[in-house]
Amino acid sequence: MTDGTVYDLKGLKCPLPVLKTRRRLADMPVGAELAIETSDPLAGIDIPHFCQEDGHALLSQEKHEGGHRFLIRKGG
Repeated sequence: MTDGTVYDLKGLKCPLPVLKTRRRLADMPVGAELAIETSDPLAGIDIPHFCQEDGHALLSQEKHEGGHRFLIRKGG
């Protein structure tokens, strides 16, 4: 479960949102959830691909004005 905080990655361009998400997830226990927000238009492609490649579950993906919001569950 998320604790209500969102990892703000707005303003960062590819590949930084993925790299920072990977680093943050590395410090979290398996099954933990991480919500992130990005403004990079490519994040809509990059974050789902990253989750699939690294074995994390993409629980939700929302496009909104100014970017995307993702909810990721860390895989094992």
